[in-house]
Amino acid sequence: MLKKAILISLLFIPLFARAEELTLAQNAKSAILIEAKTGKVLYEKNADEALAPASMTKMMTLLLTMEAIDSGKYKLDDKVIVSENAASMGGSQVFLSANTEYKLEDIIKAVLIASGNDAAVVLAENIGGSVENFVSMMNKRAKELGLTSTNFVNVYGLDAPGHVSSARDMSKIARELIKHETILKYSSIYEEYLKKPDGSSIWMVNTNKLVRFYQGIDGLKTGFTSKAGYCLTATGEWNNLRLISVVMNEENQDNRTKDTIELMNYGKSSYKVKEIFKDGEVVGKIEIELGSKRKENVITTEEIVDLVNFLEDNNEYSYKIKLDEVVAPIKKGDVVGTIKVKRGPEVIMISDLTVEKDVPKVTFFQLLKRMLSLLILGFK
Repeated sequence: MLKKAILISLLFIPLFARAEELTLAQNAKSAILIEAKTGKVLYEKNADEALAPASMTKMMTLLLTMEAIDSGKYKLDDKVIVSENAASMGGSQVFLSANTEYKLEDIIKAVLIASGNDAAVVLAENIGGSVENFVSMMNKRAKELGLTSTNFVNVYGLDAPGHVSSARDMSKIARELIKHETILKYSSIYEEYLKKPDGSSIWMVNTNKLVRFYQGIDGLKTGFTSKAGYCLTATGEWNNLRLISVVMNEENQDNRTKDTIELMNYGKSSYKVKEIFKDGEVVGKIEIELGSKRKENVITTEEIVDLVNFLEDNNEYSYKIKLDEVVAPIKKGDVVGTIKVKRGPEVIMISDLTVEKDVPKVTFFQLLKRMLSLLILGFK
């Protein structure tokens, strides 16, 4: 059934169509399609309407978990404890028993693959100390990300008064979440067994069937409640073009699938990512005062790209570099300036620059050698 829906959608999406010429995601109450690297919106429909997000809520739960791992507070092989509260969660679950321990990695997988509410509470209690504190952390992070239609009341997405988000906000959370490569590694798993401490195991099947039936899609998070309807935040990559789509408040799974496929088909048939500078590419040199080297190469700190519509691929680019006055010591990663890239008159990206190699402070003997060289040159 799903394969047939994919084929039908492929037939009805014209190549190189413009967003304003199409009506996509007709069954969804709200929808959005963005390109992940630039964040550019390719299509939207009621994208700022605050709606119940169902289990797509768990993307924020996972984001805070991954950021806690990045900070060094936790490791994927750390043990986390299942409380009585977590074990008592209803809705979708992986049937965790109270007072048992699991690797953090396994609980993350249980959230991503099986959408376990009990697993989401385990993350919240272990990372945040309590569910209440973790919810506060979620709302704080939402503000930091500039989300304007989002308020979290719980960590798993069951319907609750005031628990809302929007397609645009969900796409922003997803964009931040997939910066963690581990997430896509796990969200692309279609089925896996969760081994329990008592020796038994539970079969987890991905709630996002598109990771199996649509080539290129490798995530991300489904959702369903009676209030939210059927929801899906999906992501996939084709020829360096990573797309994120969100559909909300669909009547059934078939519509959710069809609308997601339409959005993805439109994006990948109409746009491509053009690389202007590679991550770590040398773009100039900088003078370093009191450095062991007088000059060092300046490199980009990220890939600099432009999102191009196939109908408009005749762009001319220019760039301008602005360097700071730098005094040694300086390390690779320290910001030493910026690069501004323009497409015609439009600024498409301003990005930080750093040095290619560390430059320590000049030693006394190096400084003495330089002075003697200047004296010798002066006598010539």
